[in-house]
Amino acid sequence: MKNHLSRAMCAAAVAAVTLGSCSKSVGPDPEPPVEDSQRWITLTAAFPDDNGTAGNGGTLAYAITPENAANPNYEVRIFDAGKGFSLKSERTARVQASADGKYLYNIQYTGAEGGVFNKYEVSGEGVYKEVGFELNTAIILGTSPRWTKAAEGIGVGVSFGDARDSYTGTAPNFQYQHPKGAIRIANIDLNSTAITNTGAIDIDLGAELEGQGYHVWRADVPVLNQAKDKLFIGVGVRRHDIGNTEVVIGRNGAISWATTDERDLGTITYVVDYPSLRNPKIITSTVAQTDNLSYRTMTQYVGTDGHIYQAATSMGSGHQILRISKSTNDYDNSYNFDLNAALGISDAGIRAFRYVKDGIGLVLYTRSGTDGGYVALVDLNAKTATKLTTDVETIAELSSTFGQFQNIGVDGDNVYVPLTPAGKDGNIFVINSKTKEITKGAKLVNQSGSYYIGAY
Repeated sequence: MKNHLSRAMCAAAVAAVTLGSCSKSVGPDPEPPVEDSQRWITLTAAFPDDNGTAGNGGTLAYAITPENAANPNYEVRIFDAGKGFSLKSERTARVQASADGKYLYNIQYTGAEGGVFNKYEVSGEGVYKEVGFELNTAIILGTSPRWTKAAEGIGVGVSFGDARDSYTGTAPNFQYQHPKGAIRIANIDLNSTAITNTGAIDIDLGAELEGQGYHVWRADVPVLNQAKDKLFIGVGVRRHDIGNTEVVIGRNGAISWATTDERDLGTITYVVDYPSLRNPKIITSTVAQTDNLSYRTMTQYVGTDGHIYQAATSMGSGHQILRISKSTNDYDNSYNFDLNAALGISDAGIRAFRYVKDGIGLVLYTRSGTDGGYVALVDLNAKTATKLTTDVETIAELSSTFGQFQNIGVDGDNVYVPLTPAGKDGNIFVINSKTKEITKGAKLVNQSGSYYIGAY
């Protein structure tokens, strides 16, 4: 597992910072103070692209007060002309926010400006002002990076690439070869909007696992530990069916070796030193076998106790929350939160997870064979869960919304969850994490092919 920072990548980092420094800034101070002491709750929503693909055309943002968020008589019409603020991104933006809700951060996803980082100051209902510098991370991470706010004021972008073909030779004499590949990383100072370091990990799962066909195909959800000296990167792992000599021809004509669903490998996470991004190491859970990569939502957080709590879920297929010890920076395989066991069911799939505080978290989940989507408060210490009832939970279109969900908002004891079945109106639900009371708040007016996907 060699970690390297090549001359080319150093040059790319310099180029990225230079491009960012040359981009237009709205003022001489890269982080002007926000004078408004009002706490804003930003809602985000996705709309269809030109081909009509639901939720794939871009992202709008609209800020409301906590009082309006809790008011069922207040309406949010984010899709009305002149209402929602359009975040820069050709497809659905990947949005993060400061803990106080005063700033939004985004790296544009795909398109001519894919990989460009933007920062916005939240100034009122539907009012956002771009601040700081634009950073071009595409030179390092490509135009479709995965990224998170890995700690307050610190962003980390990751991307998997440089993989080889999974075969050699020509038909009908194809032979399997391991694709290898690399994870590229960029550290971003969210306060000064600057790239502070870059690195790369050459994938090496070891001869035994690679000989069984296991390979990395994606990297996502980076998070820093409490000491901020280790970075944990979630990865997606698949397994090629090396006993099967058939290859698969994809829709774009690309050839790849056939894969199998058979897996006996635990959840794995890459760990590197921070901020140097060196000394990569793989840690493996013996408790779960589901990937730690989520889809568009953050799934690992530093808890009040200093441990990292990680939802082992791959696009809703997992039902466990794991723990990484603050003292060893490795999986604590004596710990296992099982949502199925906590709820007394057998078919839950976690779609989003948010650690709130003091061992309490909130999950959005679906159930196999049923329509809709569900909400539960979880006690990670007692390993219990409380299902919270909403009036949209059995609507079929809610499951597609959950598949695109990005963020659960938290302000003090209150948790904010916008729930809109795709193409249908809904509400923002306000949950008191201490009393477990759920209240239906502001009405969220929707439109065809669209849904609300986050609160910040």
